[in-house]
Amino acid sequence: MFATTPLRIVAVSAGLSQPSSTRLLADRLAAATRERLTAEQDRDDRDVEVRVIELRDLAVDIANHLVSGFPSTGLREAIDAVTEADGLIAVTPVFTASYSGLFKSFFDLIDHTALTGKPVVIAATGGTARHSLVLEHALRPLFAYLRAVTVPTSVYAASEDWGSSGDEYTEGLPSRIRRAGGELASVVLGRTVSGASRALGLDDGEDAVVPFEQQLADLRLD
Repeated sequence: MFATTPLRIVAVSAGLSQPSSTRLLADRLAAATRERLTAEQDRDDRDVEVRVIELRDLAVDIANHLVSGFPSTGLREAIDAVTEADGLIAVTPVFTASYSGLFKSFFDLIDHTALTGKPVVIAATGGTARHSLVLEHALRPLFAYLRAVTVPTSVYAASEDWGSSGDEYTEGLPSRIRRAGGELASVVLGRTVSGASRALGLDDGEDAVVPFEQQLADLRLD
């Protein structure tokens, strides 16, 4: 009997505090993805491995790499884990109405073609719901440039979202987490997710960013 390669889900957390709501959101998204992957596999029942990368632990290594061009062993392992993952979860706190500098610095170290076609859930945390558009005006264009495939549901968690089940007009945070994790699992398993962002092909220009409205299409990964 041949060993089956496990499905690898990697979550990147750019939270700075400890404990961190950013890390908590990354953990919950990873758990939702693992649960759905385990439940929906049609055959082979591949194991699911989850790894969470805390960028706060790599901050000095990231800064040194930016100026020297040489990654430390730990940073190299983190970059390899992200580029080799079957599915990626990227979570950042909101700083100055955008992703954090630490988050951007890490992804600046990844070759712009290394995430081509990789399914990604984007997520962010902040003190107020007014910053939720950071997902659309900052994170989604970033991963479009990196040629990744962002699933339709992104997750923003404001301080008041924790412990909230929503109301008759809005979904609560747990529901959004389950939906995003389910979409990531579906793409990882090669199923169609209506509305997922198109991965930019190698023929697209380096600076090409497909407008979100034009990215809405059915997607199937091999």
